Amino acid sequence: MITLCLDYGNTRRKFAVFKNEIMLAVETLESGDATEIGQMIEKYKPQRSILSSVVEHDPGIEKVLAVATTFHKLSHLSKFPFTVPVGKPETMGADRIALAAAMVKFHPGKNNLVVGLGTAVTYNFINKYNEFLGGGISPGMEMRFRALQDYTAKLPLVKKDWNFPLIGYDTRTNILSGVILGMAKEIDGTIDAYQERYGNFNAVLTGGDSTYFALHLKNPIFADPDFLYKGLYAISEYNN
Repeated sequence: MITLCLDYGNTRRKFAVFKNEIMLAVETLESGDATEIGQMIEKYKPQRSILSSVVEHDPGIEKVLAVATTFHKLSHLSKFPFTVPVGKPETMGADRIALAAAMVKFHPGKNNLVVGLGTAVTYNFINKYNEFLGGGISPGMEMRFRALQDYTAKLPLVKKDWNFPLIGYDTRTNILSGVILGMAKEIDGTIDAYQERYGNFNAVLTGGDSTYFALHLKNPIFADPDFLYKGLYAISEYNN
């Protein structure tokens, strides 16, 4: 069984292809429109598909997917392997739902924290009773770089670079150290706070930059850049 798992985020549109539970490929879409999705279907010939979208996307892609595959659009109406006992499920981002599902699939019956690195940083906590309690949201790395340019008179827009010193020696390296190490300390501090309240728990860091950030953390954390797609696959299976 081939499953196409699509993630339309605030910054990028990507997809993963699974054969049963084995992930075969992860690719970035150029436009993510119906024509391009049709080309991906022709290339991989999936029998099932699932879409996670937090943006206004081309509605035609849902029609293309529904005609060619058994299609599921992720929303608060989907069936989940966890419950949401607090807040409003309809306000949950599709990406956070997928991350919660992945934690339940791979670490059931345990306290779990998954940190998603994207346009925003999301902290998603699922307790040992498989209840998604929520977490936190803070600005992502690119947003922090851009804010320093947009809200100051002279600071430049700096692009990420993992080769930087602790003590910056010019404006660029000062910003790199402040933003990247600042995020690392934020993540460490959040993990410490959960550790103090819940004791031992699993922690996963995901997103394209997760393996780089993991090197700057004092807390042991498992980095899996593709964890969201594994959650989408789990939800697709759960709803079929």
